[in-house]
Amino acid sequence: MSQDCAGTDLKSVPALREKIEQTDREIVRLLNERAAVSIEIGKAKRAEGREVYDPSREAMVYRHLETLNDGILSEAALRGVFREILSASRFLQTPTTVAFLGPEASFSHQAALAHFGGGIAAIPTATIPEVFDEAERGKQRWGIVPVENSAEGSVKTTLDKLISTPLTIRAEVYLRVRHCLLTGGDDMDALRKVYSHPQALAQCQVWLRTNLPGVPLIEVESTAGAARRVREDKRGAAVASILAAEVYGLNILAEGIEDNPANTTRFLVIGPKPGKAGGGITGRDKSSILFGTPHVPGALQRALTPFAEAGLNLMRIESFPMRDRMWEYLFFADFAGHIAEEKTQECLRELRNRTAFLKVLGSYPRGEDLP
Repeated sequence: MSQDCAGTDLKSVPALREKIEQTDREIVRLLNERAAVSIEIGKAKRAEGREVYDPSREAMVYRHLETLNDGILSEAALRGVFREILSASRFLQTPTTVAFLGPEASFSHQAALAHFGGGIAAIPTATIPEVFDEAERGKQRWGIVPVENSAEGSVKTTLDKLISTPLTIRAEVYLRVRHCLLTGGDDMDALRKVYSHPQALAQCQVWLRTNLPGVPLIEVESTAGAARRVREDKRGAAVASILAAEVYGLNILAEGIEDNPANTTRFLVIGPKPGKAGGGITGRDKSSILFGTPHVPGALQRALTPFAEAGLNLMRIESFPMRDRMWEYLFFADFAGHIAEEKTQECLRELRNRTAFLKVLGSYPRGEDLP
């Protein structure tokens, strides 16, 4: 290709476009060739009782692509292209259904698309418990729920549901949250209300106080729900996403109004426990657990000691009040490693001896770090 491009005849735009068309034809041929193989893989998976969606396998595909990429495309760009290729391949094998906290164009919807790609049936629900319910009852195969935000902390409803659900965590997604001020008009001075989810309003409070002082802030069920309301309220504005502006036909009066430009939300993909050959070790995994300690001095310290002894990096720990016992707590913890690894199994065996209650919530590939 470099020899062809060196010739004077390829320096003109029409000639270069012809070269791109030739390349595109080859790309389309190879994509269809890959799709045909993917269909055969789907048949083999069904015959062996395997899941079509295997986040550990997909994580290894992305890791392999990094080793292959020696060109000018960034890893993020290449990953974005292959996310849609993998999504289309999954769709050819069997439709992927994902429940999310709606309505359409919510940040949960964006997280689902960012992880699964566009080849899914995304099913909106009104609440986080409904996402769990849809997946627990098998109405939808997978669910995606927010679990923590870098500015506002944990999502208590999600933590509460993780205590009792039979589902496991299968993947995590980090989404950069970029808020915009959306309206049906173009005059900020005419605004008399601002709608949004409570967390979104909190994440933009400095900007809102500075630019819309005295304008009432109205809490609603979601950012996308706020966008839908603004279609009817011409003197109202919504704090929501660019995607919401596109979906609901609204104008963007201001973009990037979040107080913290690094504002990020972590989402969990929840679903049934891994089947045959699913949920394998990738070498860059995270595990989540829930445990309770006896109500005695030093109990938490004793519970955490096995992690240090096993050399496991404890990445997060958070206390959560027990609903039926005043002033007693459960602890959510994330650590680097996979429950199938021997050192992790040894750690959990020792932890079980030191706690009153232990539940493994899942092992899964660590989400991609955002720049």
